[in-house]
Amino acid sequence: MATTAIATPQRPLPGQFFNTPALTRQASGSQPIQPINFRGSSTPSNTQQGQQVSYPQLSGPPGAAPAQAPKGLSLIERAARTINTTLEEESRFPPIENYIAQGSSSDYDIPSSQAWAPFQRIKVHEIPDQIFEQYNQAQVSTMMGLLADVHHAWITIDNALYMWDYTHPNPELLGFEEQPNSITAVKLVRPRPGVFVDAITRLLVIATTSDIFLVGVASSQTAAGASKVSLFQTRMQVSVRGINVQCIEGSDATGRIFFCGRGNDDIYEITYQQEEKWFQSRCAKVNHMQSGIQTILPNIPSISFRQQEQPEFVTQMVIDDSRKSLYTLSSKSTIRVFALSGTNGLEHNITRDFGRLLNDLGHRVSSTTLLNPQTAIVSISTISEIESPRLNLVAVTSTGCRIYFSAVSSSYVGGTSSGTVSSMQVHHCKFPPRDPSQPQTSQQPAAPSQALQIQGQGAPGGETSTSLTTTRIGNRFAPGYFLFIVQRQPQARNDLLFMSAPDAGRIAHPQDPSQANRFPEFGMWMPLEGRAEDQGLVTAPFAASSNSRGFGNELAVQFDKSGSEFAILTNSGIHTFRRRRFVDIFAAAIRYGGGDEGLEGEIRNMIRLYGRGEAIATALAVACGQGSDVAPDSRVVKVKDPEVLDFARKAFVDFGGKPGFAENAFVDRNAPSVDDVRPSPRHEGLAIYTARLLRSVWKAPILLERSSPTGGLQVLSVVRLSKLQNVQHDLSELKNFLDKNRMAIEGLAGPDALGRVSTKQEEVALQGEHRALSSIVRLVNECIEGIAFVLMLFEERVEEVVLSLTPESRRQLNQTSFEQLFCTSQGKDLAKELVKAVVNRNIASGSNVDTVTDSLRRRCGSFCSPDDCVIFKAQEQLKRAGDSSSSSETSRNLLNESLRLLQRVAASLSMEQLRWAVEQYNSLQFYAGAIQLVLAVAQESDRGNRALSWVQEGSPGQDSREALFEKRTRCYDIIHSIITSVDQTAGSAPEMVDGYYTVTAKRKREAYDVINESQDELFQFNLYDWYLAQGWTNRLLEVRSPFVINYLRRKSQEDEARADLLWKYHAHYNNFLEAAKVQLDLAKSKFQLTLEQRIEYLSCAKANASTKTIGMSEAGQPRQSRQEVIREISDLLDIAMIQQDLLQKFRSEPRLTPEKRPSVIASLNGPIMAVDELYNDYADQASYYDSCLLIYHAADYRNPSDIRSTWQNMLQTVHDNCIAENDIQPYEAVIQKVQEIGRRLNLSETTFPVSTLLPMLERYAHEYQRNAGTASWVVAMFIDLGVAHDILLYTLESMYYAEEAPFKGKQKRVIVVDMLYVIRDWFDKTTTVGARAAFGGEEQAFSVSSILRELGETGLDREVGEQVESVRAKIESIFR
Repeated sequence: MATTAIATPQRPLPGQFFNTPALTRQASGSQPIQPINFRGSSTPSNTQQGQQVSYPQLSGPPGAAPAQAPKGLSLIERAARTINTTLEEESRFPPIENYIAQGSSSDYDIPSSQAWAPFQRIKVHEIPDQIFEQYNQAQVSTMMGLLADVHHAWITIDNALYMWDYTHPNPELLGFEEQPNSITAVKLVRPRPGVFVDAITRLLVIATTSDIFLVGVASSQTAAGASKVSLFQTRMQVSVRGINVQCIEGSDATGRIFFCGRGNDDIYEITYQQEEKWFQSRCAKVNHMQSGIQTILPNIPSISFRQQEQPEFVTQMVIDDSRKSLYTLSSKSTIRVFALSGTNGLEHNITRDFGRLLNDLGHRVSSTTLLNPQTAIVSISTISEIESPRLNLVAVTSTGCRIYFSAVSSSYVGGTSSGTVSSMQVHHCKFPPRDPSQPQTSQQPAAPSQALQIQGQGAPGGETSTSLTTTRIGNRFAPGYFLFIVQRQPQARNDLLFMSAPDAGRIAHPQDPSQANRFPEFGMWMPLEGRAEDQGLVTAPFAASSNSRGFGNELAVQFDKSGSEFAILTNSGIHTFRRRRFVDIFAAAIRYGGGDEGLEGEIRNMIRLYGRGEAIATALAVACGQGSDVAPDSRVVKVKDPEVLDFARKAFVDFGGKPGFAENAFVDRNAPSVDDVRPSPRHEGLAIYTARLLRSVWKAPILLERSSPTGGLQVLSVVRLSKLQNVQHDLSELKNFLDKNRMAIEGLAGPDALGRVSTKQEEVALQGEHRALSSIVRLVNECIEGIAFVLMLFEERVEEVVLSLTPESRRQLNQTSFEQLFCTSQGKDLAKELVKAVVNRNIASGSNVDTVTDSLRRRCGSFCSPDDCVIFKAQEQLKRAGDSSSSSETSRNLLNESLRLLQRVAASLSMEQLRWAVEQYNSLQFYAGAIQLVLAVAQESDRGNRALSWVQEGSPGQDSREALFEKRTRCYDIIHSIITSVDQTAGSAPEMVDGYYTVTAKRKREAYDVINESQDELFQFNLYDWYLAQGWTNRLLEVRSPFVINYLRRKSQEDEARADLLWKYHAHYNNFLEAAKVQLDLAKSKFQLTLEQRIEYLSCAKANASTKTIGMSEAGQPRQSRQEVIREISDLLDIAMIQQDLLQKFRSEPRLTPEKRPSVIASLNGPIMAVDELYNDYADQASYYDSCLLIYHAADYRNPSDIRSTWQNMLQTVHDNCIAENDIQPYEAVIQKVQEIGRRLNLSETTFPVSTLLPMLERYAHEYQRNAGTASWVVAMFIDLGVAHDILLYTLESMYYAEEAPFKGKQKRVIVVDMLYVIRDWFDKTTTVGARAAFGGEEQAFSVSSILRELGETGLDREVGEQVESVRAKIESIFR
């Protein structure tokens, strides 16, 4: 220990002498006390006090566990991540402009096998005989057309319009014959919102030579799935006399209606409103190309005698609501673009005549005969902004060329547009395919499949092919379907149909990345019987996504949406076609294909074209019954042929590939782990198929709340219930397939598959594959049950169920998606809340809970487990108990039964369920049962008792056991509330009535019996904490349990109050020795106790340790243990008393500076210090010699010279202080100090050596206090202390014969006088009544007589000699 330099000589310290035991030094870790230098030494020590030493910063203690790696995902979380990744990948399907690059192309894949045909004829619906009967009566004109989206066709015969459902075998005709003029045009449009009743969803716009009529159309679906159409008179019409209306178009978004006549290229709009106003009728027309009075004058042709050129007029109008634009095509192949502005505005923006288009095309393509001034544009089709932010229009020429236009919007920023078209340029030209009537040349490139023929610009086609000449009708439907009606010969009676569709598989995954901009299309030819009049889309427009990326991904929605269907009206009937999905083509390839390479060759070709994952996903879909085909009766049915399903199963199993490892799997370690495994394409295919089944529900909310028409709550399913049932059915088929073929699928076969591996890597790869596949299987099961649960929910009174939820649960329900319901714990918890609400509603309505729970378990077992059923049964028992009298035997039996049930499923009880049960028990005063239930739940939540071990280890941070502790603590808090309820109830009622305990008192006793008999140590500790927090110390002292001792003993290490309570607890039960040990520990502790408190604890400890009890409290404790405790207490108490003396001295020490005094006093008024620290840092430094002597004694220090010098210094100090203060005589002060020290030293032979002190004091008295005080005051002082007379006598005798200064010669008389004083006092005290004998016996008396005789012979002076003889004679007289 570093100290400052001191003036006193260095000597061995107390406690450091080899043969001297010393008390333990200051505990390591405590801050050393800086010694105090009172001698004014200005020489600094070599070591600077208080200097801080810096240490290198360590990352952690040696042997500390490294930071715990994050846990791996669960199976369901892993599967959810896979599904999200797959859906995200499919959403990245490129927009049109990515694969329709600037320039031209003529690539078509023309299947040579019908199995690969992109479209399929469904049926030809004949025109009813009634139509032909009416047609035969025509006098002026007839027209035909389709209302494809409502499955109707129409025909006009002069002034009459007839409509019929062409899908019905015997349709009913709907007629419009209420006007006399010939009909010139018919169009079905959407009405303006809010003008008509909700039942009218369409308007039939009928143009005649005189007027335009608006007829309301109500369309609905019958139970058989047919469309039922009803017509309603709206009494809205407007005169169009002289316009000769030929073209009508309506906006689906705004309900605006435009029309054009044959006489010019003016554009008119029909305005209509619900009621007539002052300056505006209910129905009127507006000419947007003229203004002023011209708009209301009739169109009267001018009279001229010169030959006039045929006027240009509009032949087609199309509207793009996404860009708010109207496009028109004129009879001279001029395209005009108009902006739809405001409510009724129309602004002309762009005009592109055909000559300019040809010039623009000349920069894109080489010269071709297919595009020349004689070529005409026969139709235009829009491309919505959702489908492509860049391409906006496609024009079809009479030679079958498709011209794509790119648009720039008026607010085009960053590659996206959000306004009307302001500029339009030619982007791409797609030429017709090779003429099928021409033979294929050797220049044809090799096809990747025998079933396909790829035709490109190198083939005899492209810029020179006339295969689509002459095209009369050509329409585009999203996402790129084209239907061309071709009249090969001018007088041909039958048209030819060419249909094309983009190949989504190769667009999404091009075989060659360098061909990513290639425009792959399937094409096929189909002969038509008769001349085509119209064509239309029967199904809803295709859209796989709400934005351009992913919009055209047909593969992604092939299991989610039905394929697109088209209708073509000819003079012989209505031909219907359907777009075949890839799964249909796959099934057909198995069913009808094969070719020279067989079915396996077809599979390999599909893998080569579309990738193994896509091919395997489709094979799995076919095996699960997703493939469809047109049956002989013209119905689209599922393909269920056993040979087709079996081969699809074989393809999934045999062509699924094998798992591998990530590229960096072997970089950092020798052996890869399961996390490094890259699953097989089979897993990819399974993930793709599962994701496509779930895509429509995955991110969708479960339900939607809205106000009903009557103002109440209406809860609707966001996804149609029929759709949910279809998804559930498809998932069930997938589950059945996987269960049936589990042993054949590598990765699902289980442990048996491990016998087929040969290396460790293969084993790890198989384990990774098993984990990946099992996660998908688990997800499929969860989704099936989750959907079943939602369907069950909507079978109940869902509004009542929702209203019964808490506001927080209700909010979560409105925000929860199907994904969260299937895959997250929050979703499961919410589902359990809903199940509980459903069951509670049924219980409240009187339904049998077993019936409800059995239904739930049968349909969605994971949402209603067996434990849930038991909980619901217990809740029913509780409800019945509440309906009975709380004191009846029936009620108690029901309560006990409910407790038994709840204890059986304690591990499954949520905190909400537990609190509810406890509330019910409290209300029925079933306190003991409530406490038993809570204790059972706490125990089941931590069956390994890990929370207790966490507490015993000091509650380390970042430990998983902390969560278990918190959960158990929440349970114990519930018990606290039960105790409060028990006390409150018991406090308000008498304990006894007529000498008997009341029911309330009995129930309180039962509750406390359960509490005190519990063996849950963590609960008991928690309970005791709560008792003390409430100030119930006496209640804790009354608890006789070993847990109390363990609790207080553990808490006493960190809490003074708990330690103080521990010794009181021991003393309360008469275990005084243990109480003394606790008090001893308190005195030695590092608590913020004053020295006085520590001395008090030691004093009490000494008293308790010295107290013996009769009984079993100290049984088994050896006597030696008690003595050791007493000795340790006494030793420590002595040191504490020394430290207290030093404290009192330093408080009044004038030599201490004001700055230093507080720190010194604080140090001494704290923990009891070691003796060497008290000596070196305080007593010796301050020259407190009396304290040094006490320290010598406490440390059993035996160095005589140090002890002698300390006594000498002390006497000198006392004498000097007395002289300086002049209060009392110095000898009196010396007497007081020596007697004080002697008593505290217990006249120790080492620290109170009489043989040393007596000569020292005799010299002091002779030299400094001669003639002061009474004679012989020195020996009188020793006698008063209890020093034996013989010791004093023999010491004085030695001094007499020693002849040492100052006792030489006559001065030796002083010694003789003191010897006589000792002898007389000894004689008097031993000859009193009751004494045994003079001087203790004859031997001692003879010895004293001899001493006196020898003294008389030494030549004493007469007076002293007489005294000596007198005393000797008196002694000898006794023994005569």
